[in-house]
Order: sequence, then structure tokens, then C-alpha cells
Amino acid sequence: MVGEVLADRYEVEELVGAGGMSSVYRAHDRLLERKVALKVMHQHFVDDPEYVERFRREARSVAALQHPNVVTVIDRGEQGNRQFIVFEYIEGENLKQLIDRRGPAPVATALELAIQIGQALSFAHQQGLIHRDVKPQNILLNGDGRAKVTDFGIARSIEVQHGVTQTGTVLGTSDYIAPEQAQGQQVDEQTDIYSLGVVLFEMLTGSVPFPGDSFVAVAMRHINEPPPRVRDVRPDVSMRVEAVVQRAMAKSPSDRFPTMAAFCAEMSSCLAELQSGATEVIAAPVQPRRVRTSRNSSAWPVVLALVALIIAGAVAGWIVLHRNGTFGGGGNPSSPLNSTVHLQGVTAYDPFGDKHEHDADAHLATDASSSTYWETEHYHSSLASIGKQGVGLVIDAGSSLRLKELGIATATPGFHAQIEAGDSATGPFDTTVSPNEIVTTQKVFNLTMSSQHRYFLIWITQLPPGGQARINDVTASG
Repeated sequence: MVGEVLADRYEVEELVGAGGMSSVYRAHDRLLERKVALKVMHQHFVDDPEYVERFRREARSVAALQHPNVVTVIDRGEQGNRQFIVFEYIEGENLKQLIDRRGPAPVATALELAIQIGQALSFAHQQGLIHRDVKPQNILLNGDGRAKVTDFGIARSIEVQHGVTQTGTVLGTSDYIAPEQAQGQQVDEQTDIYSLGVVLFEMLTGSVPFPGDSFVAVAMRHINEPPPRVRDVRPDVSMRVEAVVQRAMAKSPSDRFPTMAAFCAEMSSCLAELQSGATEVIAAPVQPRRVRTSRNSSAWPVVLALVALIIAGAVAGWIVLHRNGTFGGGGNPSSPLNSTVHLQGVTAYDPFGDKHEHDADAHLATDASSSTYWETEHYHSSLASIGKQGVGLVIDAGSSLRLKELGIATATPGFHAQIEAGDSATGPFDTTVSPNEIVTTQKVFNLTMSSQHRYFLIWITQLPPGGQARINDVTASG
């Protein structure tokens, strides 16, 4: 394949991965002058109508999933008897490679990534699609902290009753397979919830919950054995986070979270609790281990000294993470800025609607509590489709000044926003001081200001999955 040109457009450059059904290549798109990922079906499947239909269905399914945490389908085609799909090219590594390289993740990082993955899957579920092969190998990391779900090759419609790959056929990867899937039963949203629970377990502990030597051996453990406790391997994880993993990995689908959105909401609450200091702060990826201590009371001075060293290390690691990002360096800080500027949320800004958007709750975005928030109205379609360029929250800095950074904490990551500045709480805000970017759970905007302004507008131009954006906390430095 390397050196060939498909469809007179895609020049194959390098093999970057291979699976049971297809191989993935990096290719050069001669028409648009960019790198793309080219997924090509293995030749020994091309004469099997079932596999060809599954491959084509993947292209159709993923093409309908326009989400910031789903790898985008660009094109599909065939040349001769070769079937191929063209995806956006993600420069980076997959989550499995990162876990193997770095070991257990900081708790906050594990939750942030799991939330992003969950939001992508929740969006797919809303479109009627179940992934069925959620695993770290199918999560690509683009280097700035964003996870992208890929490989919907064995995905299927929730509504399908007859067709390709129905009850009785076991597909998936055994390390992450749900009990009902391992038994060839009907799958639904809870199947992906279980698999994401396994992925979260692995991010927190550095290993899968049910290792084994064969597909059957591992699958039987998923069916018969209760999930291991995260805290047995990593005692520093909070009981609430452990409970989230246990519920997601419940044997019976009815005992799991009712929806992927509910799973994400509970993880977001755990993350907010962790970042507020109500639970532990994990300094850096560590391989936890059990330590036996003597019952002799004379050992207490040594124990206290060790505790002091651990606390000091945690504080130092927390500072490093805030400066350099998390889980492999780079990216956005793991929490908002320590504010050196007193901010006050004063009102919402809705010039293209009824002029109101939960105005009375604006102050909750700056009350230093992650459990309170300002939020937009709930929209059932995109802002653009109803004639709105955006909607936003107005922040008062108290006096005219130049801000360097503005941080946002949100329980609804995935919306697009930019920061604008003005001299009146009612506008106009005609000075854009930051790029338009996707807001993650914790996002810091770097501001470029040539003059001083008192009022700042968090201008939301695209809503997150679910149709409602929430701002829990805003901080800034001058």
C-alpha cells in the first residue's frame, strides 16, 4: 500500500496501525494538501458482503457524528476491490499507549478524559448509535488534552432488530467487554457505560480489572466476577470515585447509570469536588503500593515525617501540573487560575434573543463555589439554526485594566467560546481579546489586550452536547 495513490487523491505514506478487520495508514491528500488517516479493509474480507456492509456502515454512521470528541470522517470510497474510509489525522498517541508509558493518571486527569469520552458516546447514543468497542486503543489524544473517539467499526443502531451482527454474535475486545455482550445478548447504551467504566478503572490503576490469557477466560471473568475495588490498588482515590467505577461496571445493566449523560454528570461532580479541595489532590501519575507499618508507638515520628514529605510532594506536584498541564506535559492547566483580580458576574448578554438568559444567576459564576453556576437556556437546536450568533455572560473586573488570563470551570465541557471586552455591562463588546476555543472542564484563555477595559464577555458561540452551557466558576489574573 505505501506509495500507492487511492482515488487519484490519497497518497499512502506510512502504516500506523492494524486491526482484525482493517489497517490504518497516514496519507497525503493531494487535493487539499493535508495529512489524513486512511482506513483500508483487509483484502481477505472484501468478498464477504457482511464485512463490506459493516465497513460501509461505519463510514455512514460516523459521518453523522459531528462532535469535538469524535474523529471526523472526511470521505469514503473504493478502488478496485479495496474499501477505504478517510478520517481526520490526529497527531499524537492513543490512550492505551499513554497508560503503558506513564502508568496511573492523576485522578482529575482520568476523570476529565473519561468525561470527554463519555460525552462523545452520549452524543452517539442520542443519534441512535452504540459503539460496542470502547477501549483505550480507540481513544486518540491530540496533544492538547482532548480525547477523540474513533473506530466505530462494530457500532450498531439501537433500533436495529434484523441485519448485520445481531444477538448471538460476540464482538468487541475482551478486556473491556460488558457481560451481556460477552454472552451474545442484545446490547444498548449500558454496554458502552460498562466499557467506559473499565477504561476509567485502567486509567486510575494502570491495569485492566480482569487480566487473562485468552478471550474466553477474560470474558468469563467479566460475566462471573465482581469488579475489583479501585481503592484496593490505589487507596488515594476517593470513595465517591470508586463508587462511580463500581456502578458503571455493575453486572446487570439495570444497576448501572441509566444513561451515559448521567454517568458523565456524576464524574463531573466528582471532579468539581476534587478541585474544590473537598477530596484528595493527586500530584502526579504514581504507581501506588501498600506499606506495612509497625504497631509499636515509637514508629509514629517516622510515620509523621513521611506524611509531611508526601504532603510537600503533593503541593509541589500540584504546582507543576498547573504550570505545565497534565498527563504527559503540555495542554491547559488542570484547574482555573488563582484569581488576583476580583470578578463579579453581573448579567447575561443575549442581544439576538429576548435580552435575558438567567440574568439573576450571573453572580453565581464568580462566588468561588464550584457547586453553583450560571447557565444558558436549554436549546433543542444549534444557536446558528435559530439566528443567534451567540449568547454570553458579562463579568465586571471592578475597574478598567488589562487582564492576562481568564479561567473558566464548567460542568458542561465542549462548548465554543471567546472573550470580548467593553466599557459597559450592557455592551457593546466590540473588542475580541481571545481566540474562539473549545472550553474543556477547566479552560484558561490567554488574553491579548492593547487597551484597558472593565467589562468582559464570555461569548458562547456553539453549545455543548445536550444544548445547555454552564459556567461554574470564573477567575482571572492581570
